[in-house]
Amino acid sequence: MKYKRLTKEQLEELHQEFVNFLATQSITAEEWATLKKDKPQVAEEELDVFSDLIWEGVLSKVNYLENISANHMHLFELAEKEMKLISVKVANLNIDLRTAAGFGWFKKNWQSDFVEYLTASKAYSEDKNSDKFDLIEQGAVITKGELYQWFDEIIN
Repeated sequence: MKYKRLTKEQLEELHQEFVNFLATQSITAEEWATLKKDKPQVAEEELDVFSDLIWEGVLSKVNYLENISANHMHLFELAEKEMKLISVKVANLNIDLRTAAGFGWFKKNWQSDFVEYLTASKAYSEDKNSDKFDLIEQGAVITKGELYQWFDEIIN
């Protein structure tokens, strides 16, 4: 398995896609039930292959990720050839960017001496989607990139 297995909830959401996936493998509903009962390891492998296919599709379309903690924002643009980062650090330890009040403080004080910015870029490894997945595993979430784009306009 290249990524990680989809959760039960995710698999339930993708039920029809999974049915179609099994159909491409010429596995009927009856055969799937038999596989789960008689060859659970084979059924597990099919779930893993399906999960990897879904992850590959999602990761290939991801353009922005955000990882926000109490005092840091790591905003990523996943460009064609490299990952671009805008890092924001809030030096005011009383502020938690994950709260409405903390983010409100930040919106009013983003130009203050309490806020530091850093930009960087990094080329992908041999496996671009794996690089993206690693960021998600570290806590990043997929976004539409509004925050990244706002900062990018301000910085540049």
